[in-house]
Amino acid sequence: MAEMMRTDSVMTSKDKREHVQIRIGYHRMDHKVDPGLYLIGVPSAASPVFVTSNYKLSFDALRTSLNGFDAYVLVLDTKGINVWCAAGKGTFGTDELVGRIESSGLKDVVSHREVILPQLGAPGVAAHEVKRRTGFQVIYGPVRALDIKEFMDAGKKASKEMRRVRFPLKDRLVLAPVEMKNFVLYALLFSIIGFLIAGAFGLAVVFGIYFAGLLLFPLLLPYLPSKDFTMKGMFLGGLISIPLVAATLCLWKDMDPIEVASFDASIVLMCVSVVGYLGLNWTGCTPYPSRTGVRREIYRYIPIIAAMAVAATVLALVAGLFDMGAWF
Repeated sequence: MAEMMRTDSVMTSKDKREHVQIRIGYHRMDHKVDPGLYLIGVPSAASPVFVTSNYKLSFDALRTSLNGFDAYVLVLDTKGINVWCAAGKGTFGTDELVGRIESSGLKDVVSHREVILPQLGAPGVAAHEVKRRTGFQVIYGPVRALDIKEFMDAGKKASKEMRRVRFPLKDRLVLAPVEMKNFVLYALLFSIIGFLIAGAFGLAVVFGIYFAGLLLFPLLLPYLPSKDFTMKGMFLGGLISIPLVAATLCLWKDMDPIEVASFDASIVLMCVSVVGYLGLNWTGCTPYPSRTGVRREIYRYIPIIAAMAVAATVLALVAGLFDMGAWF
């Protein structure tokens, strides 16, 4: 039987600092805990066993929700990935759960044969296989760890509300900093190109796309039309292109109409394609899309996005955008 580790429900200042680092994407893959069996409180052979991933935020969300519990926490090796994403990738999966139950000697630690998994881990786990191979029954807990106490008080029964997947404004916006950090170098590179091509207006286009796709998109996510994230992004890209096009019509009304029209068409296509791509990228950040749904979006929209981006570039060339200082 493997050695058991101890944890508690208290968040230290070090934990809080690490959470901030995670939220801004600092050393993203380094924020994980050792997999294995943890004790919280003073558990007995009859105490419940909760399962989570070894991503620090997932582990902390569970343990801080177990305040007052005497329980075991079985941590799977998901390579530092959260439960939902790891379930899609297969690391929060049947084989890992079975292997961790066996390597921890769990059957010799508890007298019952139940493990409680987070609901969002269900896509990666075949409960009947776990039962067949280990004798342990899989029970799916609520979506949010904060509901665990109520779930346990109800006899391990989850209400419809506990089963409901939510993605409120706070959860959407807390993801924005790390996404903005991931794309900031691209934004800086293209802002330089945009400035060389069209001066301050080029900067406005680049940063308009950047903030629309990475800040406005999560803010407006529930209100944008379509179920497909890519279409939501394309719609938002079309919206932000309107004031940009209007600005060119005011600033360049004395210029060649063909050049202005080509430039405006390139702006619209670039806004729609890039913000659409950034919208597609958000499918990996939310609990809404399924693995098959994400794959379907990729195959359906990536060729369209690429074609629009190429067309935008051609139109920009037609408009003479690479003639330095042509517009200002």
